[in-house]
Amino acid sequence: MGDFNLALVIVAIVVCVLVCIFNVYLLVNYQHPDDKNQAYFPKFVVVLGLSIASISILMLPADVANRQACRHAIYNGACNLTLPMKDLWLAIYILDAILVFFVIPFAMSVDEENYDIDGECHYAAETVDLHTFGHSSCLLFLGLCQGLVGKVDFTVRHLSSATTSFPSSWDFSSSVQCIGGSGVHQCSAYSASPSSETTWTMRATFPEYVVALATIAGSVLFSIFGGVGIACLPLGLIFSFIRRPKAVITRSQYIKEATELGKKARELKKAADALHQEERSGSKGRKWRKNMKAVEKELLLLEEDVNALEEMYPQGEKAETTWAMTILGYLAKLVLGVLGLIVSVAWVAHIVIYLLIDPPFSPFLNEVFIKLDDLWGLLGTAAFAFFCFYLLLAVVAGAMMLGLRLVFITIHPMKWGATLMNSFLFNVGLILLSSISVIQFCSTAFAYYAQATAAQEIFSHTLQSLRGIKYLYKYNVFQIAFIVLAGLTFVYYAAFGWRRKKPSGRFQLSS
Repeated sequence: MGDFNLALVIVAIVVCVLVCIFNVYLLVNYQHPDDKNQAYFPKFVVVLGLSIASISILMLPADVANRQACRHAIYNGACNLTLPMKDLWLAIYILDAILVFFVIPFAMSVDEENYDIDGECHYAAETVDLHTFGHSSCLLFLGLCQGLVGKVDFTVRHLSSATTSFPSSWDFSSSVQCIGGSGVHQCSAYSASPSSETTWTMRATFPEYVVALATIAGSVLFSIFGGVGIACLPLGLIFSFIRRPKAVITRSQYIKEATELGKKARELKKAADALHQEERSGSKGRKWRKNMKAVEKELLLLEEDVNALEEMYPQGEKAETTWAMTILGYLAKLVLGVLGLIVSVAWVAHIVIYLLIDPPFSPFLNEVFIKLDDLWGLLGTAAFAFFCFYLLLAVVAGAMMLGLRLVFITIHPMKWGATLMNSFLFNVGLILLSSISVIQFCSTAFAYYAQATAAQEIFSHTLQSLRGIKYLYKYNVFQIAFIVLAGLTFVYYAAFGWRRKKPSGRFQLSS
C-alpha cells in the first residue's frame, strides 16, 4: 500500500516538472520576436496557465489511480493514506478561476498598454486601480451569491426492512434482487413509496461554489466552441488534403498571383495605418474595433494565401525536396484527420447513447477503458487522458473556425515563432476556462469508469445538485447544444468544406 502511494506521488511530481518544461519550450518557440527579452510577467502567466490546464486534465486519470490504491485494502483506514484528491481538485480549480478572471485580464492590459517600444514596463496607476476595483466587486458578488443561493439540495429516501433468517443459498436475478422474507424479493429502494423521499439541504463551501460558477461559464464556451471544433478539427484536416495543390505552378502564374497578393498587402497596410492614426487621435469607438477585427481577419487570410503560393511554387536549391515534404505534410494531415474523425464520432456516439438516453443504452467507452486497463494498467488511463485532451483541442479549433467566420469574435492565432503575447494570454485563458468544463464533462461521460473518485463527488454530485444550476445538468442543456452544433458543423463542412476558397475581392473598411 505505502509503496503504491509513494510511486504515485513520485510519478505526479515528475509529470508536473515535465509539463512545466514542455510549456516553457512552447513559449520560447511560439513567441513573437518582438516579445523576446521583455514582458516577463505575461510569460510567467502563460507558462503557469498552460501548466495548470495540463495538470488538471491529467488529474482525472490520477484520481482513478488514487482510488485503486485502497481497492484491495484489508483495513478501513487504508484510504486515508492516499492522496487528498478533493483538496487538490479544489486548489487547482480555485487557482484556475483566479487566473482566468483576475490575473490573465490584468496581464493582457499590462502587455497591451504598459510596455513602450523599448520594452520597458510602466505600470499605469489607472490600470491597477481599475482591476483592483473590478476584482473586489467580483469577490463581493461571489460572496453574496454563495451566502444567498449557495445551497445543495440532495434527494434522499428513507428505507427500512425487517430481518430474515440467513439463507441456505444465494439466488439473485433481475426479478430477485434482494433477500426478503414472506416471498418479497424486491429491495426496499424499489418498493418504497414516493412519500419516503425528502430533500436534504446543505450549504456548499465557497471554493466549491466558485468552481461551480466557473464551470458554468466554461460550459457555455465548451458547448459552443467544442461542438463546432469536434467536427471541424478532423474535417478541416481531411478537406485540407482534398484542396491541396496537385502540381507546381509555372513562373508566370506565380508572378501573377504574387502581384495580386502584393496589391492586397498594400491595401491592408493603408487600412492599418488609418486605424493607427485613429487610435492615436483617441477615437477608438465601436466602428474602430469592428474595422480592426476585419483587418486582423484579412491579414490572417493573406498570410494563408502567401503560404499556399509558396507551397505551389517552391524556390531555392532544394525546391524538389521542399515539394516532397509538402506532399508528405498533406498526407500526414489526411491520416490525422481520419484518426480524429474516428475519435470525434466515438465522442458523439458516446454522448448520445450514454448521456442523452435514460437509462443509458450502453457504457460504451467506459467499458473500452476498463478492458484496456485489464490488458495493461496504464493503457486505459492513457486512452482516457487522450480523449479528454482531444476535447480541449476541439475547443481551440472551434474558436479559430468561428473567429474566421464571425467578425465579432477576435482571432488569436497560434503560430510557430510569430505568436504575440496577447494572443498567448487569450488562448491560455480559453483553455483554462474550458478545462474546468472538460473535466466536469468527462467525469459525467465516464462516470462508470471514474466512479467513487473525488472528481465525481465534486462535479457529478455537488455541482449537479446546486440550487438553480442543477437544472442545466438535469435536462442536459450543454450536451444537447454540443451535439446540435457538432451536427450543424458537419453539414456545413459536407456542403462547403471541400470547395477551394475564392478570392474575397477588394478589401474595404466600414464607413
